[in-house]
Order: sequence, then C-alpha cells, then structure tokens
Amino acid sequence: MRDLAFVRDCTKKVLAGRSITFEEAEGLLCTDDIVLLADCANTITRTFNGDTVDVEALVNAKSGRCPEDCSFCAQSSFYDTGINKYPLLSKEELVEKAEKAKEEGATSFCLVCAYRDPPEKDFQSICKAIEEIRSKLDIDVNVSLGFITLDRARKLKKLGVKRYNHNLEAAESYFPNICSTHNFSDRVNTAKIVKEAGLQLCCGGIIGMGETPRQRLELAFSLASLHPEEVPINILIGREGTPLGRVKPMDPTEAIKTIAVWRFIMPKTILKIAGGREVHLKHDDKLALKAGANGIITGGYLTTGGNTAKKDITMIKEIGLKP
Repeated sequence: MRDLAFVRDCTKKVLAGRSITFEEAEGLLCTDDIVLLADCANTITRTFNGDTVDVEALVNAKSGRCPEDCSFCAQSSFYDTGINKYPLLSKEELVEKAEKAKEEGATSFCLVCAYRDPPEKDFQSICKAIEEIRSKLDIDVNVSLGFITLDRARKLKKLGVKRYNHNLEAAESYFPNICSTHNFSDRVNTAKIVKEAGLQLCCGGIIGMGETPRQRLELAFSLASLHPEEVPINILIGREGTPLGRVKPMDPTEAIKTIAVWRFIMPKTILKIAGGREVHLKHDDKLALKAGANGIITGGYLTTGGNTAKKDITMIKEIGLKP
C-alpha cells in the first residue's frame, strides 16, 4: 500500500508541473510494483507527449579510429574490436541512406561520425550532404559529430539540422571509470553550445556499465538540467576487445524501471530506447514504450544490427501508438 500511495503521489506531483526530488526518484526506483510504476510513467508520457513514437534511423557515416578511449566503444582506436573501419561516406551514399530510411518509415535521420571533432574538409562534406538531403527529402536531419564549436553549430542550424546529439554517457561520479581522454564537463559544455546555437539537443547515456542505480539517477538529473529535447537511453552491449566487453548484462526489469523513473524526472522529453534494446529487452521493448519511452532507434546502430523499421513500426501500431 505504501508503494501505491507513494508512486501515485509522485505521479500527481509531475502531472501538476512540479519536479520530483532525488530522494523521491530513489524511492520510485526501489518500488517492487513495476506494473504500477510503468503505468504511472505511461500516464505521464501520454499526458505530455501524446501517442506518437519518434522513429529515428542512424547511419554510421564515418566508422572507427576515434582518438577517445571511451571504454564501451567499439570505434575507439585504443581497442581491437574487429569492426569495419572506413572514412566519411560520400554525399551520394548518405543521400541514398536517407532515402532508404524515409521509404522504410523513419521520421528522422541521424548522421553519426566517430570523431573527437571533424576535420574541416569532412565538416564541409557533411554540410553538403545535409543540404542535399534537406532539398530532396521530407525527413528531419540530425547529426552527431563529437565536440563542436559555436560557429559550426550555427552553420548546422542554418542548414536545417534539427537536433545535435552529444551524450553525457555516464554519471559525473562514474565518468572517470569510462573515459580518460576528456572529462564530463567537456560533454556538458558541448551540450550547452548546441542549445546556444538554437539546435535541439539530443543528449543521453548508457546504462548497465557497472554503475550503481543511484548513479543512473545522478545521470538523469544531470541530463534534465540541460533541458534536452531528446534523451537516448542505451543499454550496454559488451563488445569483445573493449574494457567493458565482459560486463554482466543488465537485468531487463532494472532497465524498464530506470526508463520509467527517468520519465518522472523528464516528463516532456523524448525518451528514446536505443542501442541494446533488441538484445536486452527483446519483446519487452513493447513494455518500455508503455513505461515511459516514446522514441526508438530503428534499423540498427553504429556497429550493431537491429530490427527493421517495418518490424518496429508494426510493433508500435500493435500497442496502440503512432509512428
């Protein structure tokens, strides 16, 4: 009965436009009634965000040889992971992939590149590809290019880019365990540049990297402070060759509870279940979309395959939501 009253009180607080405290978020995460928690998170989602699910396709536009040492990343030059490495794809290839994403039902298309920051020649090539996609297709274009200057961010805004992705990845207290070539504040500063340029901010992280449940909440509150329009929630897939290659997989129930509580913390944000959902959630991705999430990445990830857009769109419609 305590769980019932507590979770419902927190729900009423959020629906009234007030924020929950860190202690309340901890209480929600500790509740044993996942069905109740999921149902209340779903009520918050539907109230503030309606019944639409944001369906986004990614293209790994430049693969591998990243100079950062993020311990989860198969594209880091520090680790031998056997991935396919290649330079920036041509404008024609990027336009073709955007056309395919649009045909398959994606509503947004994100160009992702493994850079610390792009060399000028590559940045100009990316801008030309964005111009071409925007002139030919009715699809939102998002980008993820690593660290960025204000001038470059403004250039992307002028070209019609909708969102810029730059994840915080992990809680500030856990970040030193994840990366040594840059720090947490570097990522926060980049997110602030994105907002200053007038771009929408896509900023999330990865759960299941060995962090504590409390650190997952720490990450969520850090994200909320940046007011991102979109928050991708990735669940670690341990890649052989990386320091986190043999981390024990996250319990799907814990992942669902985390998504639900993040909804209480960020009621109006697009919470997007991203990398790892097909591996860890399997059919529970339906539950995630009824437990706080209102967005998905479809068609695969940077170095890992995923569901087809057709399969995902069918799944969304089956549970009474709209792609």
